[in-house]
Amino acid sequence: MAKLDPAQFVREVRQEVSRVTWPSRKETLVTTGLVLGMSALAAVFFLVADQLIQLVMRLVFKIG
Repeated sequence: MAKLDPAQFVREVRQEVSRVTWPSRKETLVTTGLVLGMSALAAVFFLVADQLIQLVMRLVFKIG
């Protein structure tokens, strides 16, 4: 079983974090915008698909 050494763990974590390539502010904003845009597009798509399915079901079962 490995020995638990909190100081060693913190050193290793700091070493790993220093190796991370962090995105620039511009990259973060562009990516965030793309995620929000694609989420909005998916929401509209599923809204339209849901409304079409609802319309077909009403016609098939003659409801309303």
